[in-house]
Amino acid sequence: MTTPPPIPDVTVSTDEAVAFPGLKRGLFFYLFKPWVKLGHPILLFEHLQQTFGNVAQYRFLGTPIVYLNDPEYIREVLINQASAFVKERTVKRMKVLLGEGLITSDDPIHIRSRRIAAPAFHRQRIAAYGDQIVAIAASQRDRWHEGQVLDIGAASMELSLEIVARTLFDTEVTTEIRSINDEVNTIMGLYNFIVAFPQLEKFVNFPIPGVIKFRRSKARLDAVVGRLIREHREASLRGEEDKGDLLSMLLSSRDEEGDHSGLSDEQVRDEVLTIFLAGYETVANALTWTWYLLSQNPEVEARLHAELDEVLGGRLPVLADYAALKYTEMVFAESMRLYPPAWAMGRMATRPVRVGPYEIPEGAHVFFSQYMMHRDPRWYPEPLKFDPERFSAENKAGRPKFAYFPFGGGGRQCIGEGFAWMEGVFSIATVAQRWRFEFLGTREPEVQAKITLRPEGAVRMRVVGR
Repeated sequence: MTTPPPIPDVTVSTDEAVAFPGLKRGLFFYLFKPWVKLGHPILLFEHLQQTFGNVAQYRFLGTPIVYLNDPEYIREVLINQASAFVKERTVKRMKVLLGEGLITSDDPIHIRSRRIAAPAFHRQRIAAYGDQIVAIAASQRDRWHEGQVLDIGAASMELSLEIVARTLFDTEVTTEIRSINDEVNTIMGLYNFIVAFPQLEKFVNFPIPGVIKFRRSKARLDAVVGRLIREHREASLRGEEDKGDLLSMLLSSRDEEGDHSGLSDEQVRDEVLTIFLAGYETVANALTWTWYLLSQNPEVEARLHAELDEVLGGRLPVLADYAALKYTEMVFAESMRLYPPAWAMGRMATRPVRVGPYEIPEGAHVFFSQYMMHRDPRWYPEPLKFDPERFSAENKAGRPKFAYFPFGGGGRQCIGEGFAWMEGVFSIATVAQRWRFEFLGTREPEVQAKITLRPEGAVRMRVVGR
């Protein structure tokens, strides 16, 4: 990536705001440019970065859009002046699927829901899932054999689905759970359509082909999740023991700082689908990219194997090993630097906001991209190189907070971050203890920037014993 022009210091304060650099016309004017392509928004971010630097503005359907790629400016939006921003249009559009879940809701709904959901993601609660994650990963790896060819993306999705089924619902991957996965995948395939369709909420009952497909998938999702919620509530009324799954915790949690009420079935449904999507899709994609990157970097892979041999000595990992698997965690962190599952974030200004020398107007949408920031040479020399040492304690301390934010930041930072780290580290440790993978493709997988950053198409790999 080209080194961007210098950015004015965030502490600069002037009486008059500095004009944003950027595109002089609305985005539709550039429709036939190679960097404007439906479904490939990273191309636009790359063009803005290379042409204008770390701050740029353009307009879409009359709305001003501000692109920010500086850690201090992102801090201003997510932390220092967070009260002046709400979720922007593309995130709100996902309310047609996720309702008022933690990803899509604004305050005060978000604050209350987060308070109620917090006990389900307490560190001690998450720690209890460690053995389950390892057991599921070990079961998967033991089903493979030398020379077997896998789509490692599909294998990672299967692993993550089993982990979510066990920890969220306390169940195996049944036909019912697979139907949730199938319907989510159908809706993921409609993502660009859902985001681009003007005021989709008003047309959900119209006989439009894409809308019909979305409506049917959503109805099937609601039926399955609704049945699981009813069964868990009925089990609780019968006095059956809490199995420790996240759904049971959500049903039993109360707003201790408010009116001591819990979540309604509709609210639980929204959070269940949010947790399912965030906890399944994101980690699966992160693992897929990790296995690909290890296959391309044998020195890193060898060091990972050396740590696993030293720490585990051939046995399966247990919770007490987590802190000692430092290089394994660094490998996972570096994978999410290059291919962050959450590849971009956005907010909308509810009033004029001063950020450094610039003034963001009321109603403007602000975007910042983990994909772009994580590949910025200011913070990551040789940014395309896979180097887990970037995440040593010393190197991390030398970077600003928002030079790396795969799980977001501020009051809306992903509530399941601790769970995702544990799932990633233990899954890598368990599988890599026995197998390595040879990439069978002829070129690097293309990225597909939808709700999460997926590889486009199958990532074929051969299973090779260590």
